[in-house]
Amino acid sequence: MKNWLWLVPGVPAAALVYLIMIVLPPKQTLGDLGDWAFRLSPFVLAVVTVAVLPRWRAAPWLLVGATIVYMGFLDTGLVLRILAYGAVSPAEQDAAFQPIYQFQLLTVTFVVLFALLAYRMAGARTAAVLKAGFAAILVVISGLNDLTFWLTYDWQNGRPSELSWASHIIVFLGGPPSVTAAVIFMAVHLALAVGVLLLPLDRIAERWLARGHVAS
Repeated sequence: MKNWLWLVPGVPAAALVYLIMIVLPPKQTLGDLGDWAFRLSPFVLAVVTVAVLPRWRAAPWLLVGATIVYMGFLDTGLVLRILAYGAVSPAEQDAAFQPIYQFQLLTVTFVVLFALLAYRMAGARTAAVLKAGFAAILVVISGLNDLTFWLTYDWQNGRPSELSWASHIIVFLGGPPSVTAAVIFMAVHLALAVGVLLLPLDRIAERWLARGHVAS
């Protein structure tokens, strides 16, 4: 096994995370499909990275380390951003919410990758990790959380007829989706996730890995 293969997707994934989280200003609204693809790309590359990681004997230490990162950085970072949001005036709340939204997306990505890492270190084959990871990405971008927010939030003037905040759906549909459109969007993505899980990727992955002389 070539122990360095995971660096091929891993390095650009880390660089993109640094660019999005540190260099560029946080934002909630996507500009277009290119912006959507750009901000999703580190997630996709990270899934591929985990899928080709060697199954190290130090896996328990790696998983405990990931838990430390979550509790020491992500959990604390999210709380600090929420507290900062609560301390600003109403006029500043829109701007103050952007870092919370961006950090929450990072947390969601980390949780998915943490599960995939545990799956891989437990012995899952590359194809199985890829299928689980890509299916999880489809669930994340399906709009499921936008619909549950619409359903469970205590709207003072009644539930809106459109999901005006779901910019990742807006860039595909060209405008704020109605509830019906959002449900269809979600259903299509969930169906695609099931389809990905059923794909016979083992043979494809094995052929690709064989060319690099890497065991899956």
